[in-house]
Amino acid sequence: MAILTRDDVQAPRLSTIRREDIEDLLQLPGRPRISIYMPTFRAGVETQQNPIRLKNLLRTVQQKLEESGMESTDAAELMTPVRELVDDQAFWQTQSDGLAIFFSPEVFRTYRLPIPLDEFVLVNERFHLKPLFTLLAEDQPFYVLALSLKSIRLIAATQHHAEELEIPGVPQGLTEALGDLVRRYMQIQQPGSSNRARATMARTPLVHGHGTAEDNLKAEIVQYFNLADKALLRYMDRDIPVVLAGVEYLLPRYKETTEHPQVLDEGLTGNAEGLSPEELRDMAWEIVEPVLTADRRKAAERYGDLLGTGRASSRYEEILPAAHDGRIDTLFVARGVRLWGSYDPKKREARLQENQDLAQKGGEDLLDLAAVRTFLNGGKVFAVPQQEVPDGQAMAAVFRY
Repeated sequence: MAILTRDDVQAPRLSTIRREDIEDLLQLPGRPRISIYMPTFRAGVETQQNPIRLKNLLRTVQQKLEESGMESTDAAELMTPVRELVDDQAFWQTQSDGLAIFFSPEVFRTYRLPIPLDEFVLVNERFHLKPLFTLLAEDQPFYVLALSLKSIRLIAATQHHAEELEIPGVPQGLTEALGDLVRRYMQIQQPGSSNRARATMARTPLVHGHGTAEDNLKAEIVQYFNLADKALLRYMDRDIPVVLAGVEYLLPRYKETTEHPQVLDEGLTGNAEGLSPEELRDMAWEIVEPVLTADRRKAAERYGDLLGTGRASSRYEEILPAAHDGRIDTLFVARGVRLWGSYDPKKREARLQENQDLAQKGGEDLLDLAAVRTFLNGGKVFAVPQQEVPDGQAMAAVFRY
């Protein structure tokens, strides 16, 4: 049995899970496949619990491998690269809120994830991926663009992460872009500290004012924003929504200037210069959350409309065959819930285990299986709390036909 080296460990990620990550994990070689999920602490004395927690989970992995028929020495050899993480101080210094580890005799991947994860270990023929669908569905990206005549800051964010990006070519303030406009701006700008900024940032529709001193600078501001917009659009994804933040009169000026198609009509007004990326993300989330979750809400409404027509179901006996056939348009699965059983694609038959406390030999989580098959066949998967699954069931599906 080959021993994987640390060179095979994936570099840490603090960004959201992408479709490509899940597709990659589904195609990786090697059997058996071991999935480990655990919560982690970012900082403080609690971080000392992180390697201890992993060490305890590895005891469970060893036990499960031996129960599957693997010799104890072979199981220990397979787990060698993961055991090395326990004593790797550098690895534990850069944690997020959750850690996922996937390994087999040929694969070793680690993902630092921006949401806390329940402890979970599974030894199976494929990786357990349902917790990742939570991020794919809920931790969707958006931008916060903080505007002032002194600087322009682009924050790439999700609900759980925020990072200020350095974009080449963006003017570093009006002095660089248009000369002495800063001096004229300062005559009308009210000074404010970062504490004042926190108090005065507010949600505001992006509408124009008239007859103010700012309007006299409109032509120059438009030039400035044109320069900035051209640089920004070389790096921004045009399918990702943008929340503008800054002094009130600037926001409609930028919205009328930009060629980005997803700038939202509501923005954050006030002095944003003293605010951290995380503070801007939290304020913008209230604006962008309804936009990012609109598809999920519409899918839940559609489920209700189609229930009783044969185009929607919450029965696992109907959902599993439909997932394998590629008939599912949208699937809701309950986060943190597992439905242990088996599915025979030839007989098109799903069966539940009598004991639902843990997976038995040959069994798997049917919710995870339905999610994976739906994903591979191009359907949408929403892994959400059970109370957000239509009818409060473990799973619910809208069928294509």
